[in-house]
Parts: sequence; structure tokens; C-alpha cells
Amino acid sequence: MFDSPLSASAYDVLGVDPTATEEELRRAFRLRLRQTHPDAGGDAAAFIQVQRAWDLVGTAEARTDYDRGHGFTDEVSWNGWQAPPAQTDTRPKARSYGHPGGWRRERYLSLIREWAGHGVEVPDPYDPALVRSAPHELRRMLADALAEEETARTVSDLGMGFTVWHDVATGRDADDKLDHVILSPSGLYGMLSEDFGEIVRFRRGEIIGRAVEGAPVARLLARMRVVARSARVRFGGAIVVLPDDDLDQAITPLGKVRGVPVVVVRRSTLRTVLRQGVPGARDIGGNELFDVRTRLQHAVRFV
Repeated sequence: MFDSPLSASAYDVLGVDPTATEEELRRAFRLRLRQTHPDAGGDAAAFIQVQRAWDLVGTAEARTDYDRGHGFTDEVSWNGWQAPPAQTDTRPKARSYGHPGGWRRERYLSLIREWAGHGVEVPDPYDPALVRSAPHELRRMLADALAEEETARTVSDLGMGFTVWHDVATGRDADDKLDHVILSPSGLYGMLSEDFGEIVRFRRGEIIGRAVEGAPVARLLARMRVVARSARVRFGGAIVVLPDDDLDQAITPLGKVRGVPVVVVRRSTLRTVLRQGVPGARDIGGNELFDVRTRLQHAVRFV
């Protein structure tokens, strides 16, 4: 919950300063519990956030670890927003093309240097204190890059039966892209990896919420249509992947939206969904699987 660049810190959730005493922290926790308790008219999601915040800073040992890892002390040990190093792994992996999160990583680095260093290199563009103080646009850019990278790691572990294209261009602008195209025995899917930093809701086949801008499902389907026409393929379904903390339940089917089955899933559930298939999606097998892969290979362009 608090590892996303968009998430409020544990102190923000409790409504105290990071320098608060143990007693001030305890009083704030009790107050926020009363204010957010569903039985008292509070919001259930906020109530859970308050409990989670207390788990992170409610004891001296936990608070020390949290402060060290999230930039509330001079000693910072956590680099969870740094791009992970390449690792040697001999296990069979999915076929993968493109650079997941690459465009947004580069854009974030450019913007953070412009904002924090006036175009000059900053010592650590992923320093938690720096990220936390950056404008929402920058934090959102980094959060989405991380989301795309996490999806790529999940799909990669599914093995050679899967093929994935990342950062697929669907327009003239670099930001007009399809995050992932995934070909699997369970179907051909267009996928959006997002991080809104809070729990989202649904209405009429679309994702809604305070942090949701525009119509992400509609954008996803529009970009899928561009790829479908270019490669002369037919998508079986659409998948939106969100951090576990952004969803009340593991899988939320939105039904058919503009004729395409759409599901919104927690990141931890994605592996199961891809293996079992999206409800209502058309399976692909035999020679068709090879034909679709060849068509996509010839048609896909990357941002």
C-alpha cells in the first residue's frame, strides 16, 4: 500500500508529523480508527489503510525500519523504485519483446531532473523523500512504469507458451501506446498496467475513482483496435492489472464492453487469469497460434 509513489505515507494516513512522539502517534491512531470505522459512517477502505499504517509505524522497531526505507531519516536503505538489475535465470521464460515501462522510466527521469535539478543530474532520482515531494504528474509516471515492469515479470514466469509485446505504439504520440499484448493458449489479450494509489470502483464497464483520469477501459479498447487492424488479428479479451491495494476483490469481470470481454484483476491474480483465460474470451490453439504470432511480429511497432 505504501510502496507506491502515489500512496500517502503512513504518517499522512494517521494525520501526524513524521516527528510525532509515540503517545501522539497512538492518540492519532485511535482518533483515525473512530473517524473511519464503517459502523460510525466511515469509509471501509480508509479504515483498512489506518490499520495498515499502524502496522508499519506502531512499534519502535517497525517505525525505525519504515523511516529508514521511506526517506524519513538520513539513512535510506530501500530502493524499490530503482529499475531492477538484469538477473541470470535459466528457467524457460515467455517470449518477450519491447521494453516494459521503458518510455515512462525515461520520461520520469527527464522530468525529475527538470523539476529537482533544473536539467542537471540529481544524485538519486529514486530517493523516497524526493519522489514523495515531487508533483503528482511525476509520481504517476513512475508508478505506471513500475506497474508495467511488475506485469512483465509476472508474464515472463509463465513459460514458453506465452508471448508478450510491451510498449506497443498505437499512435503518433509516445504516450499513445498499448502497455502489453499477450498471446497465450487461453487467448490473445490487450493489457493495461496501472497504479491509481487508492481503491477504485466501477460503473457501466468503466473504472472510476478520485484518482482515475478519463476512461481507461475505453482507451485500452481503442488502442487494441489499432493493433488488431494493423496486424489483422482478433483480440479475445482485455485485462486491466492494478496493485492489490487498488481493488476490493481479486477479479472483477466487467462483462463485454464494445463486444470485448474485460476483466480487472489484482496483480497477484494475473498469473491465474492468464492460465485459465478471461471469461468469454476465445481460445487460440494449433496453427492459429503460430499465425497470430507471425502477424503480430510483422506489424507491432514499439514506442
